[in-house]
Amino acid sequence: MDLAVIALTFGAIFVVELPDKTFLATLVLATKYRPVLVWIGVGTAFAVQTVVAVALGHAASFLPKSAVQSAAALLFLVGAVILFREGRSHHQDSGDEFAEKARDVHGFRAVLASFLVLFAAEWGDLSQLLTISLVAKYQNPVSVFTGALAALLAVSALAVLVGRTLLRWISLHVLHYVGAAVCLTLGVLTLAELLR
Repeated sequence: MDLAVIALTFGAIFVVELPDKTFLATLVLATKYRPVLVWIGVGTAFAVQTVVAVALGHAASFLPKSAVQSAAALLFLVGAVILFREGRSHHQDSGDEFAEKARDVHGFRAVLASFLVLFAAEWGDLSQLLTISLVAKYQNPVSVFTGALAALLAVSALAVLVGRTLLRWISLHVLHYVGAAVCLTLGVLTLAELLR
């Protein structure tokens, strides 16, 4: 293992994921279910996604860059639409009301729900694409895997820890709108880079 590659990967993924929909999705899940169960489900989803990204790292170097960027832009824009629609559907709910509706879900169901939400959300995510490109660049899959997974677990832990507190001051629909704005911005930036 190369500590420099681990540190570089951790820093890059952490910075990309902190304002990402993953943080918001984890935060919202932590208001619905017990935070430790959310973190277990989310962490498992991240582990699977990171294994897939590392495995595809070498294959990505054979694909045209424009195809990868087009797919990423499309996924960001779809994510923005989904988060905006979620924001509208929860516009009348406060974070506490939303959390109360799902408090009866415990144990494995909460872990599974968290896993499925993040597993679906992470396909084609910027962090997954970045992980693929870092593996292709450094040819050190174990170090990239270690750094990427550590960053994803750290971001999700922050979301779980501050999720309930944050929703005392910010309405749930606002968080969805912020997530939609982040996805929209990333989609537009990716399209602009593609068109250059």
